[in-house]
Amino acid sequence: MKPAPTIEVGHPNSTVPATLAQFRVLFNQLDKGNLNKLPAIYSEDIRFQDPLGSVEGLDALTRYFAGAYENVISCHFAFEDSVVQDSSASIPWIMHLRHKRIRGGSEIQVAGISHLKVRDGKICYHRDYFDAGELLYENLPVVGGVIRWVKGYAG
Repeated sequence: MKPAPTIEVGHPNSTVPATLAQFRVLFNQLDKGNLNKLPAIYSEDIRFQDPLGSVEGLDALTRYFAGAYENVISCHFAFEDSVVQDSSASIPWIMHLRHKRIRGGSEIQVAGISHLKVRDGKICYHRDYFDAGELLYENLPVVGGVIRWVKGYAG
């Protein structure tokens, strides 16, 4: 698959495009068995946040991802064009996820965006924005039906 292009705004940081390319590759290979690859793209003092939690430090991030990937059957990201300004980047994506505890292992798709900051060729800040309801609550047996009904009714 051809990597998504990068749109650069302002003064380019020469390490950012290569770091973003590594980020895309890693997240399409990542699973509970290869979390030892995280130091290739993340700094020791990484700050990470998503709608489900936040951690500081590479060890804490590794533990967080170990929990997140524990019941994952497969996970693939379709990355769109990234926008880069200096050492910051935003990358929209669609996650294709199969999880043992979500929808009986059937694939779900969740749209989101990652905001990254790069320092010395490593990601030192990573924040993911996505609808946690779309990921979890809408896919739970009883609660999910109610939430989907409410969204349909309100929409």
